Amino acid sequence: MAASGELVPCSVYFCGSIRGGREDQALYARIVSRLRRYGKVLTEHVADAELEPRGEEASGGDQLIHERDLAWLQQADVVVAEVTQPSLGVGYELGRAVALGKPILCLFRPQSGRVLSAMIRGAADGSRFQVWDYAEEEVETMLHRGQKRVPHSLELVVEMTVGLHVGAGN
Repeated sequence: MAASGELVPCSVYFCGSIRGGREDQALYARIVSRLRRYGKVLTEHVADAELEPRGEEASGGDQLIHERDLAWLQQADVVVAEVTQPSLGVGYELGRAVALGKPILCLFRPQSGRVLSAMIRGAADGSRFQVWDYAEEEVETMLHRGQKRVPHSLELVVEMTVGLHVGAGN
């Protein structure tokens, strides 16, 4: 947050299922659209409707994708993951983000009928690793600056990374 109260752009690493299933792609697009308001989304391709469930066709193959994505993860100021659709890749990215000390926000829809992995929900510490349960219709408002739904304990992380001015004028 800049001293004048303006938003400070940041780099966001967005995680969502690719090879684990593309059923939530349209939702990913809505989330990425919202996150773009706060800075550069390094992995916006995850929300691309053209991305096939088999993933990208990179000339360097899976190793190139792995190296590129880890470089983006290191560059990111914050990690936001939609974790409703189970994905080995997202779990891996989250583990690496924890090891790098990145602030993490996981989004989960209980109405999906799925149960979130204990390794994700159990990692929530109330500050640097957050898990928010939400309904799909809430996606735009829950990531809106000043939104009261943002837990107070995440306020500093969000202000410093995503550039959300939580609680301003509320």
